[in-house]
Amino acid sequence: MLAQRLFNKSSQMMNYNLVATTVFTPLEYGACGFSEEDAISKFGEQNISVYHSSFKPLEWNFNQDHLAETCYTKLVVNKADNARVVGFHYCGPHAGEVTQVFC
Repeated sequence: MLAQRLFNKSSQMMNYNLVATTVFTPLEYGACGFSEEDAISKFGEQNISVYHSSFKPLEWNFNQDHLAETCYTKLVVNKADNARVVGFHYCGPHAGEVTQVFC
């Protein structure tokens, strides 16, 4: 896209919704796509379903420091488009890799 803008005078804008974002804190956060609020405003509240899940990563089952902890993920789904996932949010280890693979 950059080459098209520089050499072919393209005016096509970048869609940043499909760029994975990660916050590298002790428990990482990663996201890709729409937030729940943005999806509702774009597709309509009646067309959006949100799924929440808590889980324990396999590596935490063998680490005494994380025995009582869980991770969190949220999917934002557009029901009007054949239940297409339009947003993914993850809070847990290796969030950068998880969200990059998802996008």
